[in-house]
Amino acid sequence: MQETFISTTVEETYEFGKKLASIASPGEIYLLTGDLGTGKTVFTKGFAAGLGVREYITSPTFNIIKEYHSGRLPLYHFDLYRLSDEDELYVIGADEYWNSDGVCVIEWADMFPDIVWENAVSIEIKKDLSNGPDCRIITVSGGKEC
Repeated sequence: MQETFISTTVEETYEFGKKLASIASPGEIYLLTGDLGTGKTVFTKGFAAGLGVREYITSPTFNIIKEYHSGRLPLYHFDLYRLSDEDELYVIGADEYWNSDGVCVIEWADMFPDIVWENAVSIEIKKDLSNGPDCRIITVSGGKEC
């Protein structure tokens, strides 16, 4: 599947994440790519809401991973921005999360192009400033139709 969604507001990006979560299944991995400030964490907040997560969602930039267990599926939210090589992922046991019964949302997944992600859905978020400061083009590749 490949789908493109145009979001003109922060709220629409959030709602798109929420919509994708409604069809998420255990073991799926969502790979988020995009420049700083494109809305990866906003998307993830919506995704978490779509799973029914009740905790407040923040970017795990300094934690690398945050776990949320209050939704219909566990959510494992990664931010790989601060990692220097893929060996660090294995040191923290990231592969155990990828092969779990939860859902992984991984920001900055493109920093490690040599990793083979099983059950991955790629989500690229790009700014489209020609259509307003909050306009985003969100392209989803892989996964189910939503």
